[in-house]
Amino acid sequence: MIIRTALASDIDGILNLQAQNLLTNLSEAERSQGFVTTPFTQTQIQVLLAQGGVFVAVEEESILGYAFAGSWDYFSQWPIFPYMVSRFPQIQFQGVAIDTENTFQYGPVCIDRTLRGTGILPKLFETMRISFTARYRVGVTFINQRNARSLAAHTRKLNLEIIDEFEFKGNSFYGLAFSTQRIN
Repeated sequence: MIIRTALASDIDGILNLQAQNLLTNLSEAERSQGFVTTPFTQTQIQVLLAQGGVFVAVEEESILGYAFAGSWDYFSQWPIFPYMVSRFPQIQFQGVAIDTENTFQYGPVCIDRTLRGTGILPKLFETMRISFTARYRVGVTFINQRNARSLAAHTRKLNLEIIDEFEFKGNSFYGLAFSTQRIN
C-alpha cells in the first residue's frame, strides 16, 4: 500500500470510493460502519488536487482510501463550512484562538470498508498533516454525531479533540481539532 498526494489519474477511483460510502447511498445498517457526508464532484476534486489537498491510499492502482484538506475559502462552497467558521470566535484549541488564517479544514476522509481498522487512516492523516504543517497551525473538521465509527477513529487513533458541538440542517455534529506541528 502506498500513501501519497493524489494525481489527476486517481480522481475516478476517489469518486468510486466516495459513491460506495456516501451517507445518502447507504442503508441504515451500512451507515453504522462509517460514511462520508459531503459529496464532491470531479471538478471540485480537481481544484483541491491542484491546491495540494488530496491524499490517497493506493494498492495496485486501486484507490482504497482518501483524505481531503484545504482552505476555508475552498470549502466555503458548502453551506456547513461558513456556519462552522461563524462559530470560530467562541472556540479555542490548546490556548490558540481559532480563525480562518491559522486553521484549515480536514476531511472528508474515507477508507474502503474491507480495510477499516488496518492502519490506513493514521498513515493518510500523517501524510496530510505533514503537508499542511508549514501553512497552518491547527486542522479542524466535523463529524456527524451519528457516525460513531469515525468519531472513535479520530479521537482514539488520531487523538483529535472535540472543540465544538453544533446543529446544522437537522443534524448534530462535533467539531474537532488537531495541531499540525506535532502528532497529538
